[in-house]
Amino acid sequence: MGTVNVIDHPLIAHKLTLMRRKETSTKNFRQLLDEISMLMAYEVLRDFPVQPVDIETPLEATTGNVIDGKKVVLVPILRAGTGILEGMLRVVPGARVGHIGLYRQPKTLVAVEYYFKMPDELHERDIVVIDPMLATGNTARAAIERIKELAPRSIKFVCLLTCPEGIEGLHRAPPDVPIYTAAIDRELDEHGYIRPGLGDAGDRIFGTR
Repeated sequence: MGTVNVIDHPLIAHKLTLMRRKETSTKNFRQLLDEISMLMAYEVLRDFPVQPVDIETPLEATTGNVIDGKKVVLVPILRAGTGILEGMLRVVPGARVGHIGLYRQPKTLVAVEYYFKMPDELHERDIVVIDPMLATGNTARAAIERIKELAPRSIKFVCLLTCPEGIEGLHRAPPDVPIYTAAIDRELDEHGYIRPGLGDAGDRIFGTR
């Protein structure tokens, strides 16, 4: 089994609890997800490489370190992954953005691709795939396998919630992609929903049913 990193900061736990409540409005749900995304980005980018730059402070010349944002590519899985995108872009505004469109067939839960657009020269870039829910793992695995065809420098997967079935499903492929999540919930139900979960993340982000 590959690496799973649970980001258990009190602020994230607090905001996630508010998101789980069924009475939370679309506006508040979206705002909370945006805030959690910024907090999670701190840990997800912890080991990203930096490069030295020469700068002038008001007092003297010195050398500092910066992340090369243009080497980072954020890839939301459409459509719910876009709910995480804006928060992470506020932390890494120089990041490139790719998109992959996948949907789960209701009966088989198999992922079907309908859109794929990535920046050039991925072999020089670090990829962060984002989707609020890692449920069966089929969609995430399909997205990562597709991106791997372009041979990026590294891949990480970030989700708000997952469950044991989702982790196993994603790592059914070679388990070399670390998972970052705010919580590991109890189980997956017969309809492919995480329990206790927070419902359908896409519907709650966009106010649809």
